[in-house]
Amino acid sequence: MRRWIKPRRVEWVSFYTMMPVLCLILNYLLFGSRLKTDYRIWLYSYPLIFLQGFISWYLHIVVMHWLRIKFPLLRQTTLRLSILAFAHISMTFLTFVSLFYTYDAFHFLDYVLDTAKLKTCLFVAIALTMVATTMWEADYIFKQWKVSVAEKEKLEQLTIKYEFDTLKSQVNPHFLFNCFNTLSSLISEDRKQAEIFLNELSKVYRYLLRNNENGLSTLKSEVQFIDSYYKLLQTRHNEALLMTIEIDKKYEQYLLPSLSLQLLVENAVKHNQLSKKHPLVIEIFTTAGKKLIVNNNLQPRKIKSTSSRIGLQNIRSKYLLLDQNSLQILEDGKTFSVVLPLIWNKVVDKKLANNINV
Repeated sequence: MRRWIKPRRVEWVSFYTMMPVLCLILNYLLFGSRLKTDYRIWLYSYPLIFLQGFISWYLHIVVMHWLRIKFPLLRQTTLRLSILAFAHISMTFLTFVSLFYTYDAFHFLDYVLDTAKLKTCLFVAIALTMVATTMWEADYIFKQWKVSVAEKEKLEQLTIKYEFDTLKSQVNPHFLFNCFNTLSSLISEDRKQAEIFLNELSKVYRYLLRNNENGLSTLKSEVQFIDSYYKLLQTRHNEALLMTIEIDKKYEQYLLPSLSLQLLVENAVKHNQLSKKHPLVIEIFTTAGKKLIVNNNLQPRKIKSTSSRIGLQNIRSKYLLLDQNSLQILEDGKTFSVVLPLIWNKVVDKKLANNINV
């Protein structure tokens, strides 16, 4: 109870601003020019009206706060304001009618009822009450709107974080599944190479786990990782796989979704034939306009590998969550290229705030 009957700062300010003026107007309407000569008006009537005004103001506050609890939603504003207007006008009317008639009944300070002045008083009092109520409600609605916007933004950020974490969790099983298939083939073909592959896999996977936790990585970090991953692949394919990397240093601190390069290289290896005579050539390079291109020659396998479509879709989804233009896929029958937009740090900070640690 204490929470909602405690007046807010703006309500206190309005009371101390308006009440002295209202007391002065009321005493003038009650006693006219006597206000200048009769000290009893200032000694008795002014404090009495101020006290009555305080009680009336506090009851206004109680009713208003109760309605906010009863009808708290922004869509209920019209209903709440309609009830509030009726309640405040009624309370103001009863307060000042009772004041005038009580003064008259007891001939307080020789007062005699003047209905014309009573009507004027009611008009002024109701007008001031409506001004104060409007100010209070505007302050309340504005604060509720800010809370609503903040909650919506928080919900959106939590949703982004959840979706991003879900996408990150897809990468590790996808990577492991393909590596275990490769390891299985090596065990039956070349046990020594299988052992080398397993050692390299443990090193790369440790790096993968650490890097994937961040969600986003610098291009420099991604290139360092893909170089290690390339060495892993070479234990299996040797000269059947070639890779070149040409990165402009000015783009090294730009960002992209973690493990994007690994997923693209993995897909190229999975869906193309590799042989010493016809090697798979993968080129990774940057171009003007903050673009990173991963290109490979097309040598489709005669027996197509089962595709879960996780790789490309995973990267595409991450870019969409970052409000960035999605990746582009280009294919001309001879080459297959994926164009990734590079992201500047400040763009990510603004979008993800505290939700994605970069």
